Amino acid sequence: MSVEVRRINPTRSELRQYVDFGIKLYAGSPYFVPPLRSDEMQTLNPRKNPAFDFCRAQAFMAFSDGEPAGRILAIVNDVANKRSGKKEARFGFVDFIDDAEVVDALFGAAEQWARDEGMTEIIGPMGFTDMDHEGMLVEGFEEMGTMATIYNYPYYPEQMERMGYVKDADWVEFRVEVPAEIPEKYKRIADIVGRKYNLRTVKYTSRKKLKNDYGHALFSLINEAYNDLYGYCPLSERQIDYYIGQYLDFLRLDCVSVIVNEKDELVAVGISMPSVSQALRKSRGKLFPFGWYHVLRAINGPNDVVDLLLIAVKKEFIGKGVNALIFSDLIPVYNKAGYKFAESNIELEDNGNVQQQWQYFNYRQHRRRRSWRKSLC
Repeated sequence: MSVEVRRINPTRSELRQYVDFGIKLYAGSPYFVPPLRSDEMQTLNPRKNPAFDFCRAQAFMAFSDGEPAGRILAIVNDVANKRSGKKEARFGFVDFIDDAEVVDALFGAAEQWARDEGMTEIIGPMGFTDMDHEGMLVEGFEEMGTMATIYNYPYYPEQMERMGYVKDADWVEFRVEVPAEIPEKYKRIADIVGRKYNLRTVKYTSRKKLKNDYGHALFSLINEAYNDLYGYCPLSERQIDYYIGQYLDFLRLDCVSVIVNEKDELVAVGISMPSVSQALRKSRGKLFPFGWYHVLRAINGPNDVVDLLLIAVKKEFIGKGVNALIFSDLIPVYNKAGYKFAESNIELEDNGNVQQQWQYFNYRQHRRRRSWRKSLC
């Protein structure tokens, strides 16, 4: 068998081949949820993604006897390294067949590129920032994935361990039953917290008004709330503008909870949306020509599952019960829409403050994913 690793240039044709391999590899898998191809190509394009203002990156693909067999993106995030004082490269957007020769050649190319850039360690899978997919699945291979997470085959972590990579951090995910009523404990907490701190919930029926009122404040709050989390890199102003345009237009507004104080300042936000996992599977990650129909039907039509994309709370209100206001707002919305289950998406395994919020619900941990580390010295 002949294995060749090629550098991928950010041209439309080469990026399309890179993205398509990460989808075609899972043909036949009942659990894989493809990304939106257009979004992934835009993320990988230096002319489109403002993360390239402070990141360097190089994509590689492995070919076995001339056929695509693996892909990996090596990244240096200069802002994250300046914050941590480390010389870390990241790898992400990674997929490969179960073949040691292919895997060694693929990771060898990424590791050597990182050394050439002056890095002494490599971690991943991580993206440019926390807004990209991160974490390799190590438990829950027979669970349906989500739009916001990575799916991979069980042989992936086996290959990582074989190459000498070790655990750096784990995230866990939960599947939560949507209760028929707001838990009594949350009702009481929400009432007390609302009155004590003069907080109230704001609902929107216009995406434009939401963006104008709190678009920048929302992502600034994410920067504040997530600042100390593993691998977090604050979003720049250009990135905030980019994500406002990319994400807020797709939200179902009744599934967004905005909490403000008496000065109408943003205190907390909960963003969720109906699951589009099945829609993305039907469309194979393509919006055109018919993918839009499946995605819009998933968002606006019958659906059993809602994805909890993120909750962000100002630091001075963490641990004071503000989450109860969010759930008290959203649970009636979920019941009216017919959602039976909620997907928590990723939470760091040692983030007790976040996981404590599920204690009044029926839930199960059903997935675990990992960031790996390896010395390059």
